[in-house]
Amino acid sequence: MGIQFCKDGNFITIVIESVEETIEWQQKTKLVKKYTTKRDRAARKIQAWWRGTLVRRTLLHAALSAWIIQCWWRLMLARQLERKRRAALIAYAKKEWAVVKLQSLVRMWRIHWRYCQVLNAIYVIQCHWKCHTCQTCSLLRGHCVVTTTHLQFHIEVINP
Repeated sequence: MGIQFCKDGNFITIVIESVEETIEWQQKTKLVKKYTTKRDRAARKIQAWWRGTLVRRTLLHAALSAWIIQCWWRLMLARQLERKRRAALIAYAKKEWAVVKLQSLVRMWRIHWRYCQVLNAIYVIQCHWKCHTCQTCSLLRGHCVVTTTHLQFHIEVINP
């Protein structure tokens, strides 16, 4: 590897050597010339203005393109967030519906079980009452209340 300079500073040679290849860079430095004519200065101002216009136009185009992409990306993020919220709400509603349905089925089963107990008790009482000898002398009147936790059953024997 080597770096070489000329004495007057106008010529620089940089040499990088490796096993595979050798690369050489040369840089020439130029002295700035002073424009003396009015026409050259006007041409330089017009060229600078035109280059600035081109740069501003390119930057404006790049900024507008970036703005459009950012707006689109924000819209996509909002849509994705809305989809996630909707999916979470639907999943929550399904779980709640399943719990309510399960509770309803359990309550229904318990009430049906209690009702079957009352019916069996009534059948037993009726069977014993039919075998009783004084069945013509009195009347049998019953009243039952079935709740989820209790069974209330009242039987009255009325003698006319």
